[in-house]
Amino acid sequence: MANPGRRGYHERVAPRAVVVRSVLALGIAAAALISTVTFPSVLSAQPRRSIIMASGAVDGTYYPIAGAISRITSDARDLNFLVAVESSAGSIANVQLLKSGEADFALLQNDIAYYAFNGITLDAFAGKPVKNMTGVFSVYPEVVHVVARRAADVRSIRDLKGKRVVLGAPGSGAEQNALQVLKAHGIRETDLRTVQSIARTVAFDQLKAGVVDAVFASTALGSPLIADAMASGKLTLVGIGESGGDALRRSHPFYTIEKIPANTYSGQEHDIASAGVMAILVARSSTPDDLVYSLTKAVFDNLLQFQSAHPAARHFTLHTALSGMALPLHPGAERYFQQNGIAR
Repeated sequence: MANPGRRGYHERVAPRAVVVRSVLALGIAAAALISTVTFPSVLSAQPRRSIIMASGAVDGTYYPIAGAISRITSDARDLNFLVAVESSAGSIANVQLLKSGEADFALLQNDIAYYAFNGITLDAFAGKPVKNMTGVFSVYPEVVHVVARRAADVRSIRDLKGKRVVLGAPGSGAEQNALQVLKAHGIRETDLRTVQSIARTVAFDQLKAGVVDAVFASTALGSPLIADAMASGKLTLVGIGESGGDALRRSHPFYTIEKIPANTYSGQEHDIASAGVMAILVARSSTPDDLVYSLTKAVFDNLLQFQSAHPAARHFTLHTALSGMALPLHPGAERYFQQNGIAR
């Protein structure tokens, strides 16, 4: 493989069958004359290295996305590596796996990548920047869903004042998304009646039971959990508004403004504008340039297969691949995009 100077990536060898050369020696009558006849042999292919890609929960979105990359690289017989997918606790855990060298690639939210790279915001990274991460490509937007009880009469983010609100799981990227959206609308935590940071499934159980008035959830469009909750007809989606979106992007440039199309969820009659963070593929900076280039090329050479891996990936194209990229690009990925006329 080119670029042998890069170190620190995994070089596990995947077992393959080896056909051993057969040699038949024939004795000839004269003792001085011995000839050896060698039958044609099938030389074994070079062993394929195994590289590790950290994903997320097996019932989430990251896992099937990573699985598609694994299948694509496995089917590409001209590549000398295989991608082994590992489930994980999500973005923050994936940063730690990259930092420690336990993973070569990982999927994570671009805001988490931004915090980790710059050593800010989250306790896991504050004052401890993780600089051995580089971007490969952006996959899909994780949209900030604000789901509220219709009975609570929440028609805008500002209407959350005085309400019982769940921000997200404690210490999560979703929790930070919620706090940043609230701040962009001039709302402090003390303006809310109650504030909770709890697991998403518990939050939606409480929302359906009327224990809380609104829940923030950063997730792919069409989330089964949100779809199930919205099916009751008692909930509604709340948009962030144009001014709120502008304020959010000025203070946090990794955000994108996304649309939740009408009828994405039951009872949703109109498009909803909201904020989005991008799910991005990240590589350790020590991963060889040619390996990252080859993986990137393989994905785009098999775009339809990748898009079919999960509904969240169906709008992934070459022209969306750098949207919301919060990290410096890996040189291997950068070379591929430059060759295809795509610039940041």
